[in-house]
Amino acid sequence: MKSDYRLGIDAGGTFTDFVLADRTGQVRLFKALSTPQDPTLAIRNGLALISEELGVSPEKVVSNCDLCINGTTVGLNALITHTGAKTGLICTAGHEDSLEIRLGHKEDGYRYDADYPPATMLVPRYLRRGVRERVLSDGSVREALNEADVRAACELFRAEGVETVAISFVWSVLHPDHERRAGEIVREMLPGVVLTLGSELYPQVREYTRTSTAVVNAYLAPIMKRYVEAVDSYFRGLGARQPVRYYQSNGGLAVGQAMTDRSVYAINSGPASAPAAGQYVCEPFGHRNVITVDMGGTSFDITLTKDGSTNINKNIDFLRYRIGVPMIQVETLGAGGGSIGWIDEMGLMQMGPQSAGSDPGPACYGQGGKLPTVSDANLVLGYLNPDGLVGGRLPLDAAKAHQAIKTNLADPLKMSVERAAYGMFTIVNANMVNGIRRVTVERGYDPRDFVLVGAGGATAAHITALADAMGIDTIVLPKLASGLCAFGQIISDVKYNYMATAPLRLDKDAAYARIDELFAQIEAQGVAHLKCDGFKGKDIVTKRSLDMRYVGQVHECTVEIGTFKVDAKSIGKVKDAFHKRHKELYTYAEPASTVEVVNIESTLYGVVDKPARMAIGKGVTPQKALKGHRDAVFSADGKRTRTPIYDGTPLGADAVIKGPAVIEEVTTTIVIEPGWTARLDASGSYLITRDRKGAR
Repeated sequence: MKSDYRLGIDAGGTFTDFVLADRTGQVRLFKALSTPQDPTLAIRNGLALISEELGVSPEKVVSNCDLCINGTTVGLNALITHTGAKTGLICTAGHEDSLEIRLGHKEDGYRYDADYPPATMLVPRYLRRGVRERVLSDGSVREALNEADVRAACELFRAEGVETVAISFVWSVLHPDHERRAGEIVREMLPGVVLTLGSELYPQVREYTRTSTAVVNAYLAPIMKRYVEAVDSYFRGLGARQPVRYYQSNGGLAVGQAMTDRSVYAINSGPASAPAAGQYVCEPFGHRNVITVDMGGTSFDITLTKDGSTNINKNIDFLRYRIGVPMIQVETLGAGGGSIGWIDEMGLMQMGPQSAGSDPGPACYGQGGKLPTVSDANLVLGYLNPDGLVGGRLPLDAAKAHQAIKTNLADPLKMSVERAAYGMFTIVNANMVNGIRRVTVERGYDPRDFVLVGAGGATAAHITALADAMGIDTIVLPKLASGLCAFGQIISDVKYNYMATAPLRLDKDAAYARIDELFAQIEAQGVAHLKCDGFKGKDIVTKRSLDMRYVGQVHECTVEIGTFKVDAKSIGKVKDAFHKRHKELYTYAEPASTVEVVNIESTLYGVVDKPARMAIGKGVTPQKALKGHRDAVFSADGKRTRTPIYDGTPLGADAVIKGPAVIEEVTTTIVIEPGWTARLDASGSYLITRDRKGAR
């Protein structure tokens, strides 16, 4: 670190988390209610909390930060609620409907469901304008660009008040001149619109994926542009010496301009930092197989890291829109502290995905919420402190939580409030377990081979129950769990992905030379970008991959290779890597078959200095940290158990607490169920293990 502080901000649906690290390795965590109507208001409120604790002004904090990093749900929320900008599409004539044709099938799981409705189009049909031009698959021009068609499209867009335009032509990745010229005309006639060129954003084979990615990017770009300008302006006003960095869904940082130009990378901005944080907190224990789960107020996010490598998705349907660019694989479901309990038409209790959010919030928040939520259930079950959350800053009303569950669930189902609350707890846990199974069992991983890392403010109350259901014996739960994604941001590097299309058979020297040439071209762009961002050569790291397949196959797989020169001497290593990866994915390989490359990709990192690792001193023993006892429920019969409550703040390293117990940290509450034991490690994480007699 070059300055006194580094600040990470993660804006969630209910809370915005702030993590402030200093030179000594001390890390402070703060939380403020999110303000979707004006995200900068939550930032202002959070900085006020930081200022109050440190006794210095927000201006002094920000001006003494080497990096201020922001993860945001602005792009994701706009896509979920369809509140993006009014978008126009210019495409090759005859391809205006490719977005709706969607390669001729629905998403997996709904292909044979005749009642499944079509996806909402981000660009209505009348704003998809075809222009006459045609490039063939060898890159030759069959028909020149008809500029009059482009101008006519611009006239329509001007009349309709279009804010943003995407341009995507067939085979533009091999001959981008038509797209570039069309872009020049759009900039000339519509100087105020935001422009996205498919061949620049996603220069890869597959026209539908490229067009859909360009449209999603264009749809979000004005929203992100306004957000970035507001945040950048706010921090500049506070004296920030470095530009604000924004977290991307590819797992790295970017400056605001890059986030505006590549807004599609903002979709999973917040949860994408969880794997980096999960690996970091597991390093002291030597674990490299990590499942990180993040339960906030609105959603539950799951990421998986195997052997230190986090799953990356490309060419996926996300919220029903095909996105080609690399994204950290995040499984998200509507299961958070604000998830609402309800009774379906068959008289069965259900949980979520509807959420009370931060306004009005759970009934126990006392802000007008009347419906029972997970947080209300946890309060009734005795897990949460009735005096309030976030160190008492968020008071809780146990009577309102009790009444919400009684009125809406317990009385209609003719059961006690305690049994209804435990039913809510059990059902939301089952929903989360199903999500974990989707990223483990359904993809060939045994969850018992992994460590479970808890993130998010609500996760710690459920973590031992989740591990028990999955057969996982080890949990790592950092003291910073409530803000772990914000912490992941401050230990991450700047990261950019550069791509090119290279449809080449690996059977001649000319193909090898072309691949090597393309790698050199795209990496030169990345290096120049990072140098402008202040990175020197020694701080720039490059990783390469190829999308490869056997000749005749329809789909390809991504293969990581080294940064060596691709030529006749090294091509054997490339082919061997492909055969190995193909066998891992599909159980077989064909070493005698001809291999071809479809696309290439280089990932360039600007390596950022990391803060010193957090350390916990001796502190007090569990006996001295004992605050008292509460009656808590750990079984479906609703029977209450006298449970010790510990203050986690003064606990020292190697403190051991056996369940049943509750440990109250400032921003999270850890429920240790019977059969589990927690030990506070010097690294600042609780290592929670299943008791040997209860091990599976």
